[in-house]
Amino acid sequence: MKSIYPKEIPTALLQNYIQNAVVPRPIALASTIDKEGNINLSPFSFFNIFSANPPILIFSPARRIRDNTEKHSLQNALEVGEVSINIVNFDMVEQISLASSEYEKGINEFTKAGLTEVKSTLISPPRVAESPASFECKVKQILPLGNEGGAGNLIICEIVLMHFQDDILDSKGLIDPTKIDAVARMGGNWYCRTIKESMFEIEKPIFSKGMGFENLPIWIRKSKVLTSNELAKLAGVEKIPSQEQFAEMLIEKTDQADKEILASKLLQENKVLEAWKVLLQ
Repeated sequence: MKSIYPKEIPTALLQNYIQNAVVPRPIALASTIDKEGNINLSPFSFFNIFSANPPILIFSPARRIRDNTEKHSLQNALEVGEVSINIVNFDMVEQISLASSEYEKGINEFTKAGLTEVKSTLISPPRVAESPASFECKVKQILPLGNEGGAGNLIICEIVLMHFQDDILDSKGLIDPTKIDAVARMGGNWYCRTIKESMFEIEKPIFSKGMGFENLPIWIRKSKVLTSNELAKLAGVEKIPSQEQFAEMLIEKTDQADKEILASKLLQENKVLEAWKVLLQ
């Protein structure tokens, strides 16, 4: 394994490693405004949600590595203290890339990128009409992380109003993750897309506690067939199932050599109890 001390490599190289390892990163398309009314629009992938009560989003405009200058978004947030944070989807990703160009102060990236301004309700910076989800935010705090090139500046924003496009909502009025088609940043020039084919579900163990790997029979734990993910599914039950739980379950008996292969197939289909029966029969 390659091990690197951050202080022993150039900042640009360090950032390359981090941005390629910490992936995917959601993108905040931040709309800000200065005291003179000049609008700025810029994407940031150092971004996420950090609290629901109060509702907090944080993004971080880092100081430029090459010349240690500040981003206009940071300067505007310091001056006005309001930000419209807009989520990026696939339909607008090329426009977002264009908006990331380092235009001179006073240039409106909405115009450059062909995006549509929509007047916000509670804040001065406009939101992006094309965005599937937008958040009107008040800046609570700006936390500088350093003074050198590459240093981040955490802009801690409280959401005061949210906007969601109707076509990303399900019949209950909630966001359907298969419809938002969000885009996230990888390293370098790479992005990824949250389409249905790239998503999967894992039921959260909120109301139960899995028995854990250490309680799996040793011969199962040492299996050369079952993967770590499949073992985790077996270890996710509260205890090893009893024969009574298998009573009405019809599964053809399998030779010992084929048990683990069939169990693996069942686990890939999330048929955990059936897999346990195969292994224990």
